[in-house]
Amino acid sequence: MKKRNLFVQSFVFTLSFIMVICFAVANITWAGNENENGRHVRGELLIKSKAGTSKNKMQGILARHGAVTAGEIEQINVKRIRVPDHALEKVKAALEKNPHISFVEYNGIAEGAAEPNDERYPSQWHLPKISAPDGWDMCTGSDTTPIAIIDSGVDPTHPDLSDKLLGGYNFLENNTDTHDVRGHGTAVAGTAAAISNNVAGVAGVAWGNPIMPLVVLNADNWASYYDIARAITYAADHGIRVINISIGGSSSSSTMQNAINYAWTKGTLVFACAMNNATSTPYYPAACEHVVAVSATTSSDTRASFSNYGAWIDIAAPGASILTTNRGGGYSYWNGTSFASPIAAGLAGLIISANPDLTNTQVGEIIMQNADDLGDPGFDQYYGYGRVNACASLAAAIGTAPEPEPEPDITDPLVSITSPDEGSTVSSSITVRVSATDNVGVERVEFYIDGAFFGTSATEPHNFYWNTNDLPEGYYELSATAYDTSGNIGHSNSVTVYVHNQQEQDSTPPVVSITSPDDGAHLSKLVKITVLASDNIGVTRMQLYVDGLLMVDKQASAISWPWNVKKASNGEHIISSKAYDAAGNVGTDSITVYK
Repeated sequence: MKKRNLFVQSFVFTLSFIMVICFAVANITWAGNENENGRHVRGELLIKSKAGTSKNKMQGILARHGAVTAGEIEQINVKRIRVPDHALEKVKAALEKNPHISFVEYNGIAEGAAEPNDERYPSQWHLPKISAPDGWDMCTGSDTTPIAIIDSGVDPTHPDLSDKLLGGYNFLENNTDTHDVRGHGTAVAGTAAAISNNVAGVAGVAWGNPIMPLVVLNADNWASYYDIARAITYAADHGIRVINISIGGSSSSSTMQNAINYAWTKGTLVFACAMNNATSTPYYPAACEHVVAVSATTSSDTRASFSNYGAWIDIAAPGASILTTNRGGGYSYWNGTSFASPIAAGLAGLIISANPDLTNTQVGEIIMQNADDLGDPGFDQYYGYGRVNACASLAAAIGTAPEPEPEPDITDPLVSITSPDEGSTVSSSITVRVSATDNVGVERVEFYIDGAFFGTSATEPHNFYWNTNDLPEGYYELSATAYDTSGNIGHSNSVTVYVHNQQEQDSTPPVVSITSPDDGAHLSKLVKITVLASDNIGVTRMQLYVDGLLMVDKQASAISWPWNVKKASNGEHIISSKAYDAAGNVGTDSITVYK
């Protein structure tokens, strides 16, 4: 099944992404690095450990690579770590091979894209176009259904917004100051839910729905994956049922998909803009699973020339010359899918206000099934299921009776240990694989050794990493327990294995990293050469060389040595270091600098 059938069919799963704000900005600056995977925050990675990996084990893994934890999204078990920038690629490659790590990815950067130069249309043409006035006869919104705007903040003094702002959060400064640092968030918020029917100003789609501003976009127009994922989980944890993200990018992110999945399980529906590159290339989070992707239309119900398109589009909404609120208290016209997305999100807010019993799946289905079909009959790559229709959608929502209570689920999950085999002999580190199925859904699997709890897994595959190296030789009984969402419990068969480990000679060399100066640096005065080394057993000795000449030889796991570059010849110089362990294994690292 394809992503375009957002709720009737399953989404295409997308793993990581780089974000781009869907509105006008030129000459953008950004604080990060760039490679074939896109732009990312300098010296930072996002990692997720596997089930059964203890905090002490993770701390040891990070310490061996000179990495430190800089933050954590506990809801999805994702850590933000910092490493020396010059060692980023080496550390990432090493962590990807570590059996305790589920995934490692760059902490990507979201940034601004160019606004298309389109014809302006008078006033708020988009509201009659989506039949909003007829829809407002049925519902104008509810103060019990806030809409989260994940963006650059919202102007708290704007007369069309100030009285409906809830307390939000600033993920850039880690405080509650949600002033708009750029202006985009205020325009998006006004499009979704400006105060209406008050004589002055403009009208929003959702008159009565409050706004929760969540700040992730800074004044330089970029945001990290980490902050955006934190904002999504924050909104879900605060009971927000509708989120708008007028942000998009051309590569994917496991961290972002994990956060969206988390919000989806809490009943939240996420809307995201398709982006403004006039391409069919998927952009994220719009193309992520459990996200409504919104393309832009004009006042003549044609696709806006700048709007992206493709099989990943779900719905269309007006996005050209949208009159909305400006930071500072004024109003102006904006263009972009950034403004189509909050129109659709505002409609979702009205639908839930009219019928709070609807699920996020049902809300999405109502919007798509009651859209005005444009382009080719049925679903197409430019408009998805069509341009949103507020009146038809609200009529369907009000006429939708709550589904009858389902029969209680009394079926226990089926769970079994598929590896290792009964009676087998195991050694060193192994992966215990558990299979679990249920008629509704498995919530989690717990793994036990000799009846003692070992770890839990909430996602497939349910694999547990077991290090037997330090265990006494003998028989061990493995078992697993699975829980479904109704509280039913299934118990696996018991598998008995024999642990037998032979002492193996240490063949792992120390890991050496020259942390200062940077590789390729141009030097002119006294500098401090700093080298760090780590080993699975222990570092016994370190050496430092400059142009092949031994400068330091000491029993230590770190070297800090001052080098007077003024006395060196002009040109290229090679700094290298060796580290030895007790077994005689040698690790090396070298860099090239210039005078």
